[in-house]
Amino acid sequence: MNNTTTAEQPYKRIWGMLFVGWVFAYFDRTITGPVISWMIANDVAFLADASNPYALGGLLGSLFFAGYMLTQFPGGYFGDKYGHRNMVILSILWAGITTLFTGLVEGLFVFVALRVLTGLGEGAFYSNDRSLIAQVTPPKKLGLGMGIVMGGLSVGLTLGLVGTIYIIEWSVPLMGNNAWKSPFLILGVSTIIVSIIMAKAIPKSADAKAKPDGFKNSVKGLGAYSFVFLVIIMGVYIATDYLGLSEGLMAAIFTVLAVAFVIYIYKTKREVRPVLKNRNLFLLYLSAIPIMWHLWFYSFWSVSIVQDFGGGTLVTAALVASFNAIAGLIGFPLGGYISDRVAHLENGRRNILFILTVAFAASVFIFAFYLMSGATSLVVMSTILFISGTLFFAVQSIQHAFISDLAPVEHRGSAFGLWNLIAEFGALLSPVISGILRDKTESWSAPLLLDGGLVAASCICIILISTKARHKVKLTSAETA
Repeated sequence: MNNTTTAEQPYKRIWGMLFVGWVFAYFDRTITGPVISWMIANDVAFLADASNPYALGGLLGSLFFAGYMLTQFPGGYFGDKYGHRNMVILSILWAGITTLFTGLVEGLFVFVALRVLTGLGEGAFYSNDRSLIAQVTPPKKLGLGMGIVMGGLSVGLTLGLVGTIYIIEWSVPLMGNNAWKSPFLILGVSTIIVSIIMAKAIPKSADAKAKPDGFKNSVKGLGAYSFVFLVIIMGVYIATDYLGLSEGLMAAIFTVLAVAFVIYIYKTKREVRPVLKNRNLFLLYLSAIPIMWHLWFYSFWSVSIVQDFGGGTLVTAALVASFNAIAGLIGFPLGGYISDRVAHLENGRRNILFILTVAFAASVFIFAFYLMSGATSLVVMSTILFISGTLFFAVQSIQHAFISDLAPVEHRGSAFGLWNLIAEFGALLSPVISGILRDKTESWSAPLLLDGGLVAASCICIILISTKARHKVKLTSAETA
């Protein structure tokens, strides 16, 4: 066991490397949405002959999350056993390799398989990133640290929304209709390089749970789970496609499988039952489903939404949509800072989480009603998106700090993994259900209103959480440095 104290760890450097990890992890996963939008707009590749292009495009996004959500718990579980640092590095390396191969292959089936594999690898990052931060960060700065690091998500999301279209357009003279492959090639190589830098920059001593053979065992453990999940997901995809089932039904089947996996965890992993049976934690898990729905509704379809409601070209629409994503640079640390200030009060984090989630829900409806009114001011759209994004990302960082408060220290990785596993039900369903509604109604109005209604439902789960007063943690002068 590593007995190095929190105060002796270079936590700010670790924050920085995890920030970079989030940048590339989210850049990798975000590029699918703009790539699909470009394929639809230019009638190329495997979407050229699709009768329901938005539904099929949404399904491709959802299949990524079918893989991503299923390794949330195994990632946290193996991180608790073999070291969170090992899992963080493995996740980024894995994502880089599979993203690179996505740009090297042809055909819908292989594209789907590699996107699922990318999701399976990236699914291990979140729970271990959060747990590593909790290990090395002075308690007084925990919420702030989690918020700052998650700012990398915002940067990656922005680069994915805007940069992907620019990379594709830049590649058209060289690659023609295959220009959609260029973001995968560039990001794949870049992400592999980042994983190597992280392995050098994050000291092994930072992780108290690290084992001498931890990386090797992490690869075996995550690889075994991922192989099984890949076979199941692709088997379901092949069978449902052969039977001609709708994209929505496919997504529903994957959701049922994910619920079955949660039940399996409860039945077979007795040591993590405390983080599943805990009423407050479970309510927090449920409240996060609409959060992930919103994140991937906007991340996957915001470029198309803005363009449909008067946003001009794909490049212009991407720039407007990016105002929602870039707001995370303010929202994430702001939410963490505010929640730290009230953490010592009875229900302090709960109350500020509820207030900001209500405000966020209101901003979602304001954006929907503005677009539905027929107004097309790009300045107003950008302003609403920026304000809404600031509230949205602030809510996320408060949720993360709240999990750290509620979960037993020895099961923190599992708790973060379960939060994201259950939350990803929203990410799994959002792209495809929203795409189906768009195809059926030929408008984004219904998906926008559904999004707002789900966020409002999240507020109900939050207000039902109740925690006892917590004492302030006494810090040494070294910890407050």
